[in-house]
Amino acid sequence: MTSFQKAATAFLSILAVGILGMIIWVYAFKWKVPLGPALQIPYLTPYKLVPTWTPDSKAGTLLSSPQPASATQAVLAPATATNAFGLCNAPSVMTILVIGSDTRGPDYYYGLADAIRLVRINTQIPKVTVLEFPRDLWVEIPDIADNLNGQDHEKLNQAYLYGNPGFGYSNDPAHGPGLLARTLALNFGTHIDHYAALNMQTFVRIVDAVDGIDVTLSATVDGRTADDTDERLLFLQGENHLNGKRALTLARTRIDGVFQRANHQDLVLCALRKRLMSPAVVENIPDLIRSFRGAVQTDLSPQLLSQLACIGNELQPQNIIFTSFPQDIFTQDRVFDPVFDKTVFTWNTDYDILSDYVSQFNDGTWPATATPSTTNNNKGESLNCQ
Repeated sequence: MTSFQKAATAFLSILAVGILGMIIWVYAFKWKVPLGPALQIPYLTPYKLVPTWTPDSKAGTLLSSPQPASATQAVLAPATATNAFGLCNAPSVMTILVIGSDTRGPDYYYGLADAIRLVRINTQIPKVTVLEFPRDLWVEIPDIADNLNGQDHEKLNQAYLYGNPGFGYSNDPAHGPGLLARTLALNFGTHIDHYAALNMQTFVRIVDAVDGIDVTLSATVDGRTADDTDERLLFLQGENHLNGKRALTLARTRIDGVFQRANHQDLVLCALRKRLMSPAVVENIPDLIRSFRGAVQTDLSPQLLSQLACIGNELQPQNIIFTSFPQDIFTQDRVFDPVFDKTVFTWNTDYDILSDYVSQFNDGTWPATATPSTTNNNKGESLNCQ
């Protein structure tokens, strides 16, 4: 080999190593980068500190001195103030706000929060607990008063709509999920680390991507009405194999009431989780995640999504619990809504009681257990994802 060849070989080797290093660096960096803007929940007055805040250098988070909560002054600490890690090297505890948007389009400019769930993941057990929030609660929503002639209350599901770009009533960088997360924190003291919102088209695509799901119904669900007698609204007792559209239809059927619809949604989510963890599908989860990049509103990173898939593969069915507030603490009510210039349906309940349940949920003490079938008592309704 001549001197020129040696020099050329050395140069090309250095260049190749440099390019490989850049590829590895870029891949590792993007692997950890969230797919969307982070939540702004440590303080409810967004994007700036208020005088009551004091830094906690040990936790690396912001904590406040005791003060009354209001829309303009926050006292809520961030959800996770620990550096501990659990299974799959994920944070030991994290809570994700999961939103089902009712928009029929492919984007997230509009849409109400048709389904609202808090998903608390304890990676050390591991255990997943899912709490359903009724969307018809009349709540205080930050940021909207300037756009609604001073009105600062609306239904809970409206917070998501008003935060998204179509309305743009909030400059929260996380848009609809961000405003909904801050609304939940303001009214009920929720602790939320991350968010993920899916529109109807994306949900259908996910179910179809895993070749459908199997849902077992304890009783026939008949959503047909005098105006719509189509068989697509009929789900027979027993096992039903559902494609994406059928799964969405069952999840949205509320002919027996909103609480029963929430139960249908939980059954669908249980079935989807079971399908995702089947041997035929689990090895394709990374490709599934990549295929839906950009189709979901989320601040989860590819790394965290991979960790969640890893945790899901290790979860025992008895450690997946869907729960809701006790039905008997809610009564039907109507409130005059100046936006629509009419009275609208809402749930009347004691928000202190809801906040107490939320506090226990935050701590991982409620619900403690659940039976394989749905139970309804003064401790709330829970479904074990068997």
